[in-house]
Amino acid sequence: MVRRIILIAALAGFWLASAPAAGADGAAAIVEEDAPSAGGTETPPPQTGTNGDIYYFYHGYDYGTESLINPLQLIINGGYGITQISSRDNRIWDIDYSQGIRNVWKNVRDPFGSIGNEGWWSFVRSEILPFSTNTDNAQYWPNYTQHLIGGGMSWRMQCEWFRYHGVDHPKTWATVTIGFYHFLNEVVENDGKDGWRTDPVADLYIFDPLSIWLFNKDSVARFFSETLHMTDWSYQPMYDPENRTLQNNGQNFAMKWNIPGSEHWSLFYHYGTHGEGGLSYTFGDGHCISAGGGFKADTLTELTDSKDSVTLATSGGFFYDRNGSLLASVLLANSKDYALRVNLYPGLIRPLGLKPGLFMAVNRDDHMLWGVSLADIGLPFGIGGGGENISDEKN
Repeated sequence: MVRRIILIAALAGFWLASAPAAGADGAAAIVEEDAPSAGGTETPPPQTGTNGDIYYFYHGYDYGTESLINPLQLIINGGYGITQISSRDNRIWDIDYSQGIRNVWKNVRDPFGSIGNEGWWSFVRSEILPFSTNTDNAQYWPNYTQHLIGGGMSWRMQCEWFRYHGVDHPKTWATVTIGFYHFLNEVVENDGKDGWRTDPVADLYIFDPLSIWLFNKDSVARFFSETLHMTDWSYQPMYDPENRTLQNNGQNFAMKWNIPGSEHWSLFYHYGTHGEGGLSYTFGDGHCISAGGGFKADTLTELTDSKDSVTLATSGGFFYDRNGSLLASVLLANSKDYALRVNLYPGLIRPLGLKPGLFMAVNRDDHMLWGVSLADIGLPFGIGGGGENISDEKN
């Protein structure tokens, strides 16, 4: 019952928020018209800085997901990404970081020993070759989607963020940020593990360096920015101080490919530890509504001492963005936690001149979580409550 009420309210809010986009007269009532608009299904063209630098993935918008982009939030969303899985505890202070570091180091200092323990063909088949459709042998999927493409886009986006904010040596700082994020991600995934694990070998030695090399090329960045309209649609991480849990974290990406012959329709794909495919409709002023369905990673199971597998749950979502910066999302999933998740991003509503980000979620047993963030004051996370109800489902 609670889920139905929240879903109806969220969809009604979607309608109210997106209705002005059909006619430009009322658009300013929802978000300020303080950035360039785009016709058709395209996000704004890349911006050129005063020194001739091109901005493909960061435009300095003060609304939506782009207003939340900064190095600390990237580290929180990406570094603790595994805690989104239903079977993983999200009490971040209970993670055995020292053991995670020891086990990651054991594998990266002797990668051939790690691979030899699993077997070279098994390693190549599950981590490198994108052929198997069996989830037990499809560890390559997050390697390509999140580490290679997502990690490369994030690196380029951080370069542009540092450059936009006048930081010297932006590529160096972006590499440090991405390196720390990926290392933390491996440490958290290796929490409590003690043995050979080939996942950090594939990530840290192959896909993460390759992602930087790939997206350092303007031609690659241009393709993902201008042809696929790739953007960062990460969640708003919330910390529940009472239960010491991290909620609503996770790095997500969206892509839109213009359907030939159509001025408004695009094929749409939204992914992170999940994947939803569908359609987008963009109004002439850059406001866009998208919907899609697919699957999300639900629970993690250990196949062997060196390999994990994941079970999938059906998922679907509705999204409202402006110029590629996500303003609102409603996600549904047939999973234990986050059966319904609603995120309203900064700039959708502006009470008293503030730009709060709001989060609400309900699990399968109708236990509710909530959170509020104020991006205006620069915190990389918000404050939430109700975290014990969902995190207990993970234990």
